[in-house]
Amino acid sequence: MWPSAYGPLLKPDITPFIPYDHHDNALHQKEGKPIYYTKERSGLIKRIGLGLIHIYYGQGVGKTTRGVGLAIRAAGVGLEVNFIQFMKSGTSGEILIFANIPNIRYQCPGRHPFILSKGPEAIHYEHASKALQCALYAAKSGAQLLICDEILSTLIFGILKKEQVIELMERCKGKTELVMTGTSASNDLIKMADYVTEFRQIKHPYYSGAKARPGIEF
Repeated sequence: MWPSAYGPLLKPDITPFIPYDHHDNALHQKEGKPIYYTKERSGLIKRIGLGLIHIYYGQGVGKTTRGVGLAIRAAGVGLEVNFIQFMKSGTSGEILIFANIPNIRYQCPGRHPFILSKGPEAIHYEHASKALQCALYAAKSGAQLLICDEILSTLIFGILKKEQVIELMERCKGKTELVMTGTSASNDLIKMADYVTEFRQIKHPYYSGAKARPGIEF
């Protein structure tokens, strides 16, 4: 029995996770029964320090939210956090929370208009360049957790070069915990990372004509 802040004691739901995609079922079945973990653990169990690389990518929502949650968790135990946003204008709700947490340093180079069908313009390249310089400086200055929100999406439009992202990863490896988000991630970046999670979109009200809502989508 688990205590609940919203009512009497409730029995937790411990139903095993069943994947949405039936093609994945083979990964989550053993002897015909659902299992929690798709891989067996290997190697010695040991403590590791900071300096691992996270990639959160995909068409599904939640990548920035994952970064925000991790930033707050890390700040809660006293880590120095740098949260840098690429391809955004710095107007989403989490920024108001960051401003009240002393050990989270939020940086966004300013306005970032949508990239239209004609492709990126000078303002987009300048925005990405400034954000990357902030990230490199944070890594050099000893940031413990560095979150580069949407940095992977800059590669889709050619605003940054893959080599620049790889350089950032190499600078952080073994020193600064690095989190990168975006719509896609190439195989070589995935191979370099320690954590990789793909966010898959199943449904989204945007495609039914809904407008983005403050506090939910941004």
